[in-house]
Parts: sequence; structure tokens; C-alpha cells
Amino acid sequence: MIAYEKSKIMLRFTYLVEKHSEELAALDTCGNGNTYDQAKTAEIAMIAGLFCNDAGGADKIHGLTIPANGNYHVQTLHEPICVAGQIIQWNFPLLMFAWKVGLALTCGNTIVLKTAEQTPLTGFMSAGLPPGVLNIVSGFGPTAGSLVVVRPNHP
Repeated sequence: MIAYEKSKIMLRFTYLVEKHSEELAALDTCGNGNTYDQAKTAEIAMIAGLFCNDAGGADKIHGLTIPANGNYHVQTLHEPICVAGQIIQWNFPLLMFAWKVGLALTCGNTIVLKTAEQTPLTGFMSAGLPPGVLNIVSGFGPTAGSLVVVRPNHP
């Protein structure tokens, strides 16, 4: 996906967070015990800002040409790592979602994200991503979490 498209998706996340700020604040309050005011005025604004910042960075992920001694060409490339396995803990789950998902998507990765069993609903935002880009797994750490961090057929 080109940077422009990634940026549009991250801006869509920003828009959806701002549009549904009351519902997200209520979800955060019910799920992990933050006060509604703290969630609405501090966390939700911070989350929207993170996604907006990620949108601005989508076209700034590129390689560099580095000076080298001799007749050499040295270049770095920043490329997606493919699938990012992510686990969100129970405290500040919406903020953790924004930190983890925003950067991984901006860098071009797909994600398998496991939400905390105490706050399972906080990871269900997609903002129009193509199918299979953001995959949410709910459940307990020893069962669902282990599937995120251990590759099949790998020691």
C-alpha cells in the first residue's frame, strides 16, 4: 500500500476516535476503571493525536544513502517485517492499541493483536483496513496469548 493510502487510513482512525469519543471513554471506564472524565479528556485526545501523528509519518519511512570510504554504495531500506504479533495489557488498553497498532500499520505491517482478557473489546477498531491486515484475538494469556508469540513448528 502506498504511503498516501496508509496516511488516509491513519487519519480515518483519528476521525473515528474523535467521532466516537464518548463511547470509547465509556468502554475504557467500564473495562479498566478509569474515570470517564480522564478517559474522555486525556486518553481519547491522546489516542487521536497518536493516530494523526502516525498519518503524518507514513510518507517519511524510506531508506538513506550513507557516505562510505572507497568506491562503495551504502543504502538502508526500511521495510515491513510482515506480521507483528502484539499483546495489549489490561491497563490503558485504548492507548496501548494506538501505540502498537498505529506504528505497525504505518510501517506497512499486518497485525495479530491479542487483547487483555479483562478488556477484550478495546481492540475492535478497523477504520476500513483491508481484510486480514488487523486480526484481533481474544482470550487468556496461556492459550490465546501463546498463539501470538510462538510460531507453529518452531522451537
